[in-house]
Amino acid sequence: MTAPGTDHRNHCPNCLWSRHLDDTPGDRAADCGARMEPLAISVRGDGEWVLVHRCTHCGVLHANRTAGDDNALPLTRLAVRPLAQPPFPLERLGAL
Repeated sequence: MTAPGTDHRNHCPNCLWSRHLDDTPGDRAADCGARMEPLAISVRGDGEWVLVHRCTHCGVLHANRTAGDDNALPLTRLAVRPLAQPPFPLERLGAL
């Protein structure tokens, strides 16, 4: 089975974790090699979802395109995390 974005995927389609292998996309020049945690979902202007990863060793951030066969459950969990765990008390919204 083929799905969009699977030819150049750099993350696990089930857990969404990755490895710090690139300095720039596709160069495989990073010396780190540590695990990269999926932190969040960003949405591009055309509606494409992008995974935001942070290296667990050196802290570098990378944005990586999602693939058509990525597991929808962890993608959805990342997408709704700001609603489930807001970075500020929601009660403050009513005070504005």
